Amino acid sequence: MRLSRSLIPTMKENPAEAQIASHRLMLRAGLVRQTASGIYAWLPAGWKVLQNIARIVAEEQEAVGAQAMLMPTIQSADLWKQSGRYDAYGPEMLRLADRHGRELLYGPTNEEMLTDLVRQSVKSYRDLPQILFHIQWKFRDEMRPRFGVMRGREFLMKDAYSFDLDYEGAVVSYRKMMLAYMRTFQRLGVKAIPMVADTGPIGGDLSHEFIILAPTGESQVFYDAAYDDMDFTKEAVDHNAPADLERFFNEVTHHYAATDEKHDEPVWAKVANQREGRGIEVGHIFYFGTKYAEPMGLTVAGRDGTSVIPHMGSYGVGVSRLVGALIEAHHDEAGIIWPDSVAPFKAVILNLKVGDAGCDALCEAAYAAFKGEALYDDRDDRAGAKFADADLMGHPWQIVVGPRGAKAGMVELKRRATGEKLELSLADALAKIG
Repeated sequence: MRLSRSLIPTMKENPAEAQIASHRLMLRAGLVRQTASGIYAWLPAGWKVLQNIARIVAEEQEAVGAQAMLMPTIQSADLWKQSGRYDAYGPEMLRLADRHGRELLYGPTNEEMLTDLVRQSVKSYRDLPQILFHIQWKFRDEMRPRFGVMRGREFLMKDAYSFDLDYEGAVVSYRKMMLAYMRTFQRLGVKAIPMVADTGPIGGDLSHEFIILAPTGESQVFYDAAYDDMDFTKEAVDHNAPADLERFFNEVTHHYAATDEKHDEPVWAKVANQREGRGIEVGHIFYFGTKYAEPMGLTVAGRDGTSVIPHMGSYGVGVSRLVGALIEAHHDEAGIIWPDSVAPFKAVILNLKVGDAGCDALCEAAYAAFKGEALYDDRDDRAGAKFADADLMGHPWQIVVGPRGAKAGMVELKRRATGEKLELSLADALAKIG
């Protein structure tokens, strides 16, 4: 993409309405623009980041056997009345009616809809287990939307739902999702700590929130330093044997991890390698048994022919919220520092003298080599403005081409995360970026 022809409207000054770093930087870097309170349009660079995150989330869901699908944003109120949640949900639900007076709603979540879909299709224990997911826009009418995409009214979310014949099967599905989540966050370039969360009247310990460590996080986090050394991407996902999943789950969850609301000082005192920080919640997995299946009449024929109510779980990741959380975890005074896996472009090519034959030729060669994966700053602007925008937008690599270097076939390669600069031939620079 050539920057001179792109809709990436950067801003020099901090917007007055933006209170946190991610909101400021998303506006300044031209990723989003607000169209209504708590509702944002995703501009081209922001949309690329959102798609990269969604792709990684989906890949890790499918790696543990979850099946991708897509459900509508508009749902029938009748389904929510069957579950008992229509009146209980509160004013955050956007309720509406069609021209025939039928009650509808803009979905804040999808337990009811997917329970109904499975109710229509799954009839026997032979059809279980099932794990289905989609990545879809949701709407919750927050009273005070704030912090940009971190707490907006419309948001992109991955939600998955598991259906198992019994509790033991539901535990296996839950552990699969724990593995998928830990791998997902590591691939996104962030440290995520699983915290035991409130299970309400269901009880037990099968509810975890996932907290990304970030200096500007909303919660104080206490955790075991063992999380710093775990490499979740090495965990096998091909077979998902129950014994392997149990080992993995126990290894991850036996370490102490708590937010300030659940911090237990006596237990904390026994942790040998204590770490503290701030954190942002970006995901939640939760086993809820027959909470939805029973009132909605979902049953299957069991192994002995009797009617069985399947056990369910739900598993959410805030995909659009993750964009803000990643920026909160990866930025400096100059701007965003994107992890390679989610950056909108692999690199930016900075032509410091547009119109110079040597600079233009070397930049065009670099641009062609990336095959659409680089941003070419071909604007007829001063070098300082190009450097500032490159740092602001957070491209992992900067290829800087000036007249003197171009004559010798050399470029300056800068790594955004470390500030390291190398003078290399274009071929060597491309090889280093990979």
